[in-house]
Order: sequence, then C-alpha cells, then structure tokens
Amino acid sequence: MVEHDSHTLDTIFHALGDTTRRAMLGELADGERTVGELAEPFVMSLAAASKHIKVLEAAGLVRRDIRGRTHVCSLDPVPLMRADQWLGIYRRFWSGRLDALEKILRAEDAAPPPPPRKPLPGKEGE
Repeated sequence: MVEHDSHTLDTIFHALGDTTRRAMLGELADGERTVGELAEPFVMSLAAASKHIKVLEAAGLVRRDIRGRTHVCSLDPVPLMRADQWLGIYRRFWSGRLDALEKILRAEDAAPPPPPRKPLPGKEGE
C-alpha cells in the first residue's frame, strides 16, 4: 500500500472540492494562463480569482510566475498523481465488486426464464 502524507492529501482534496478551482485546473491542463484569463469565464473579480489560485498553490497544484506586472499560472501535475495513487486503492476495490456483479448479471441473463405462475385456487378473476 502506498504511504501518503495525510495533510498533503487533505490540502489537495480541499482544493479539488470547489467547482471553480477544478475548472481553473482544467484550463491550466491546456497550458499556461494569466490570472485574468482564469477569472474570465467566471463572474468574479481578479482578487476572488487570486484567492482560488492561492488555494491551488497551497496544494501544490499550481505554480505562479510573475512576469512584469502579469501573473502567469501553470499546472503542476505531481499532486494530482498522489491523489490518483490514493484513489487507486478504492478503484481496485470497486473494480472487483463491479466485476463480480457483472458475472452475476450475465449468469442471470443466460438462465432460462422461470415458468409462468399459476393463479392460486379461489383467487381467479379477482
């Protein structure tokens, strides 16, 4: 089992727990963006966008470079790999359970249908 630093994972999952921050990471997966470009799709100020970016930076998911007066952000995928390793433990758990369920369902589909039920005596026509 892979050992993980609980605080690091807590910080990563906290950062990923917000829709806006996940969308920002999605943008950064396509390449560098300025703070203004990250804020643009949302109705928010640059200060609000910067707060979200600081949470992502604290989790190690984003690096911010200052180029003159422009803040340019880029994705650091390493913390996402740590989170994926942790999730992998549960992925194996669910894969095994889902494989077993699929086997049961396929066996049920292959079985002949049960014969029709006969009505109970005295219950006909009710």
